Amino acid sequence: MPIAPLYHVDDPRFPHMIVGSARLEELYSGCRWAEGPVWFGDANQLLWSDIPNQRILRWTPGGGVSVFREPSNFANGLTRDRQGRLVACEHGLRRVTRTEPDGTLTVLAERHAGKPLNSPNDAVVKSDGSIWFTDPTYGILSDYEGYRAVPEQATRNVYRLDPESGAIEAVVTDFNQPNGLAFSPDERVLYVADSGASHDETLPRHIRAFDVADGRRLENGRVFCLIDEGIPDGIRTDTQGNLWSSAGDGVHCFAPDGTRLGKILVPQTVANLTFGGPRRNRLFIAATNSLYAIYVTVTGSQAP
Repeated sequence: MPIAPLYHVDDPRFPHMIVGSARLEELYSGCRWAEGPVWFGDANQLLWSDIPNQRILRWTPGGGVSVFREPSNFANGLTRDRQGRLVACEHGLRRVTRTEPDGTLTVLAERHAGKPLNSPNDAVVKSDGSIWFTDPTYGILSDYEGYRAVPEQATRNVYRLDPESGAIEAVVTDFNQPNGLAFSPDERVLYVADSGASHDETLPRHIRAFDVADGRRLENGRVFCLIDEGIPDGIRTDTQGNLWSSAGDGVHCFAPDGTRLGKILVPQTVANLTFGGPRRNRLFIAATNSLYAIYVTVTGSQAP
């Protein structure tokens, strides 16, 4: 049931989550494939990736857009750790890095079981400092978003990086193409998108949910929801436990029980999103060539 060209409502709860008078603002265009937005409240800035152009861009309110890092090693998903440092998934060198306060890069993960990773895609940091990231093959499928290569990992996994030892452990190994991931506000559930249908319509276009046991193991994997337009890519949660997912026609919002509440319709295919602004009630959307933003009534959960 559309209530305006900007929204599609599936559930009576959704109109209470959106601002009827808000408009979808295009903050920047000119990307080849916009991805990985992350908000830095202490710096009042948003960083996001333009993967094929090998750059990380910066947007500030009133200050416009500038280049944060170039070249970026085909950086994709970005997040920040509990000390406020940038964590980036790099397709080009098939690794996860952290940017230190002095600007130097620390390599956090680049191999598993003695072999190079596929191409780390997206990451999220848990409150205990552990970094969880996905490792599909998108960055090695061609020379457009990385460097073409033959996968050396037998599977496409979700990993946990231990904050103390630095060891990485494969916590799920049965994905087709693991993509975006996000914790529930209480960190008892980890959501992971499977975007296998991007290159094969017979493969999944769903988001799975896992119970987090002992803070480090995943159990009871199940399909949480399906995306009916395009594929799920980047995902985020709000403080009420709702899940917001990228999709081919915009941003889809799901209740904690998997019921789709509605959609924010976007004119370009959405790759990723994040909550930001001083009150974390502004949804920043990376969609193909552009960066968009729109205000909502909900608040993004603390974890980026």
